[in-house]
Amino acid sequence: MIDLHIPFEQISTTLKEILLKYGFAEERAQRCALLFAKADLDGVRSHGANRFFLFLDFIKKGLVNPDKEPTALSQLAMFERWDGQEGVGNLNADFAMNRAIQLSKEFGISCVTLQNTNHWMRGGNFGWQAVEAGCIGICFTNTIPNMPAWGGSEPKIGNNPLVIAIPRAKGPVVLDMAFTQFAYGKLSIAQAKGEQMDYEAGFDDEGNLTKDPGTVINNHLGLPIGLWKGSGLSMVLDLLAAVLSGGNASFEVGKSGHESAVSQVFLCFDPTKLELTDWIETKSDALIEDLKNSSTFGEKSVRYPGENTLETRNKNLKNGVPISEKLWSELQNELNSCKN
Repeated sequence: MIDLHIPFEQISTTLKEILLKYGFAEERAQRCALLFAKADLDGVRSHGANRFFLFLDFIKKGLVNPDKEPTALSQLAMFERWDGQEGVGNLNADFAMNRAIQLSKEFGISCVTLQNTNHWMRGGNFGWQAVEAGCIGICFTNTIPNMPAWGGSEPKIGNNPLVIAIPRAKGPVVLDMAFTQFAYGKLSIAQAKGEQMDYEAGFDDEGNLTKDPGTVINNHLGLPIGLWKGSGLSMVLDLLAAVLSGGNASFEVGKSGHESAVSQVFLCFDPTKLELTDWIETKSDALIEDLKNSSTFGEKSVRYPGENTLETRNKNLKNGVPISEKLWSELQNELNSCKN
């Protein structure tokens, strides 16, 4: 698979021009496209332009409504609940994290939840959104059932991605993880390349562990990280998302056969308002320095979550963002068809 290196602005503009033909207003098309393009810019290719055609398909099926924006259900000081109206997932999440940031600046701590929203694509975008505003951000979402409960033989729980982001002058710490061993976006990329995964990715239909991405994509039996521990933690996040938002749990999301109308939670902490600034940098730096001084096996190195993101971002801004030739050709075809 051959990669091209496309200027970031060109990718963002291309996606925006396509979205305009799918019923988006100008400003919403620009922001939605930027969020997709940012994933590729930061090296998260599994959740950027690679997901764009799946997103367009959801619009065509009426599962994503381009013109719908969140409406308030409940606003109680630092806690708010919103209905995403099955609108654009990344725009709804961007809105919710922005509300969480605003409330944390007022109260120190905030919690904003969304029901009836859609896939947020790259969850890490919203962790970076928090740290770029100087805040600690935590957010999580439920998904369609794509993992078995530990000991089970059918998909009952979601891989329910979790993002934790902590601002730091020398480089933010941003954890973005799902509770399957591999995110389904990474499985899709490996499948397209005809590759096996480096480690067991899930179960086959007989309950045997497998590294074959296609098998796991087809049967939705991803391997929980930490085995029974990951299974339990994923279930609890699903329950929290449903209870705090009043929206669907994963088993209810799965009834439609599509990952739509999910529930999400966004938490924010403002270090300045909470008077944490005297030690947040020194404690973060000391912990990371201790981590980096760790002994390693062979030539391996120890990294903290998000360590390479800024380096990758700057390199891609300078040299162009890697995108597969096939995908770029498909995007150009879609753009040209929109113009006709």
